[in-house]
Amino acid sequence: MVNCLRFLLLLMAFGAAPRVIVADETPLTLIDVFALQYASDPRLSPDGDRVVYVRRSMDIMKDKGRSQLWVCDVSGENHRPLTGEWGESSPRWSPDGTRIAYVASDPDTEKAQLFVQWVDAETRTAITQLTEGPSDHSWSRDGRRLAFICKVAASAPKPIFTLPSAPAGAEWADPPRVIEELVYRRDGSGYGKPGNRHVFVVAADGGAPRQLTDGEFDHSGPLSWSAAGDALYLAANRKPNWRFENDTEVVRLSLNDGALTSLTDRHGPDGHPVVSPDGEWIAYLGHDEAYQGYQIDQLHLMRIDGSEKQVLAETLDRSVDEPQWNSDGSRIFVRYEDQGVGRVASVDRRGAHRVVLSDVGGTSVGRPYSGGSYHTRGNTLVSTQAGPGRLADVAVSKVSSTTVRRLTRLNDDLFAQRALGEVKELWSKSPDGRQIQSWLITPPGYDGAAELPLILEIHGGPFASYGPRFAMELQLFAAAGYAVLYVNPRGSTSYGAEFGNLIHHAYPGDDYGDLMGAVDHVIANENIDEERLFVTGGSGGGVLTAWIVGKTRRFRAAVVAKPVINWFSFVLTADAYPFFSRYWFPDKPWNAVQHYYERSPISLVGEVETPTMLLTGEEDYRTPISESEQYYQALKLRGIDAAMVRIPGASHGITSRPSRLMAKVAAILGWFERYDTAREDRDAEQNR
Repeated sequence: MVNCLRFLLLLMAFGAAPRVIVADETPLTLIDVFALQYASDPRLSPDGDRVVYVRRSMDIMKDKGRSQLWVCDVSGENHRPLTGEWGESSPRWSPDGTRIAYVASDPDTEKAQLFVQWVDAETRTAITQLTEGPSDHSWSRDGRRLAFICKVAASAPKPIFTLPSAPAGAEWADPPRVIEELVYRRDGSGYGKPGNRHVFVVAADGGAPRQLTDGEFDHSGPLSWSAAGDALYLAANRKPNWRFENDTEVVRLSLNDGALTSLTDRHGPDGHPVVSPDGEWIAYLGHDEAYQGYQIDQLHLMRIDGSEKQVLAETLDRSVDEPQWNSDGSRIFVRYEDQGVGRVASVDRRGAHRVVLSDVGGTSVGRPYSGGSYHTRGNTLVSTQAGPGRLADVAVSKVSSTTVRRLTRLNDDLFAQRALGEVKELWSKSPDGRQIQSWLITPPGYDGAAELPLILEIHGGPFASYGPRFAMELQLFAAAGYAVLYVNPRGSTSYGAEFGNLIHHAYPGDDYGDLMGAVDHVIANENIDEERLFVTGGSGGGVLTAWIVGKTRRFRAAVVAKPVINWFSFVLTADAYPFFSRYWFPDKPWNAVQHYYERSPISLVGEVETPTMLLTGEEDYRTPISESEQYYQALKLRGIDAAMVRIPGASHGITSRPSRLMAKVAAILGWFERYDTAREDRDAEQNR
């Protein structure tokens, strides 16, 4: 299998001739993955004159992403790197604008630490020496201290057993790993040491951090300082059953004595508190717990003591994030997704809201997921702006204007040498009459004359959304000569609570009709060869791909990436198993066996005739590779053409390293080409 992947990579890197691409246009190739760059986390200086952001690129020699901090004027001038390339992230300006605090990995210890950089002097220092990486750091209003959150290892429990010591020089096996925690491994980080996330404060010029919280509880940011600097506001669940309930409260943490005071008390998650400029109000996010897979976070407001609670922008039927106050405290900004598009809204104290910015996103390289960020000072906004033809660039705009001006053009040099597929928005009707949004990418230079093969590419989540943004994987499919259809079926976010919860306790269910309706719409309205249809998707998209080939034989071949095949086994092996069994199902699996089975693609495996590839990371703890193994072996027992591609060392985020993104795309295209060619050979034989 490794040799096969190497062959596929070489084939794609050197460019198999695309079927319908204009000769004088050069499409993207696999190796171009290493040329991609994008911006994230832009932050305006306190005076609003400068922007610092994280510039992310790919290292072809080390096969990993790189990040460093860059700074420029809001005019776009004086654009320069501020740091090296140690993996810097999360830049935050000091209140006086002279320094930036950020997280970076110390090259000597390879541990993430909190650093402070003097912007004009370009000198920096590590102000922590932690054994675990910091997060959610926040400046005090006087600029003298920084608060942050860090995991603290739990005390070692009394051992269940002891073993005799090995003789000097003996080479014994590693000792057994004893596990007693509820969540004992996490996708992407693996098996960790027991511990909890606690709040610390450290002097801005360094020193010994002071731990402010304790106990076997987790605390989460962002951390927001009181005006007097004597308290922090954060989210915590310190109830006895906190491991099983998503029921955080906004709490006040006194820096004098460590006392914690809950300011909210409803059943449901409240968090992300942000104190107003005058120190009198707190904006925060939350919702009433309904134990649904998709629940909308609303913007809330309360006095600093927890009184006068109210919901703002109640008519905004979208889940909001990143609340930020304007300078005079008269309004609050929030980011949200609407029909696949990232937007920022301004909300006044009465709850009235209006859109002030769109097209926020572009921080997902492989597939066109939502994301991105923004920051505001006064009348100025900076954000990561994206579109079908570009990844995230830093852009500046005014709250009072619709004009958006790009400060960076990180991929213009690459894209000036590469032709991209055109992206077109479509709407189709599902069998029950619902309108379903999708997008179609056609090959670069396509003139509409030739019939195109079609790849249906399905997003994961399932509570997530695609949008009109650049996506390397899908553009590479188009560069190979395919039309690529991507859809937001029911359950997708950014269409409101009712649409998202159509799959509550029913997934994958009627998504099938939404997806097939979109395929039929494209066939009816575009020049698509309906005899050359292919389907793939990852995670939730892998579930739906396996479900589709159990329902229809319309597709020549399928690639099922990192799927759930058996919900019963999934909820008892996934890293977040307390969540999945509580929110996605009406009961534990042993109490609802038939419900779990009827929603599992394994229930349809007896109907599958489509050649199917499985593709999963070997260290995937979100949808463990045992799910893929079940399906592969079931298909083999039935005599169906099947292959299993195992990505060594990869977690659920298979494409976290550039070479793995290339391998994923090459494997999918190689599998589709095998069966596309086979069909063409059979047709030729029949016509002789």
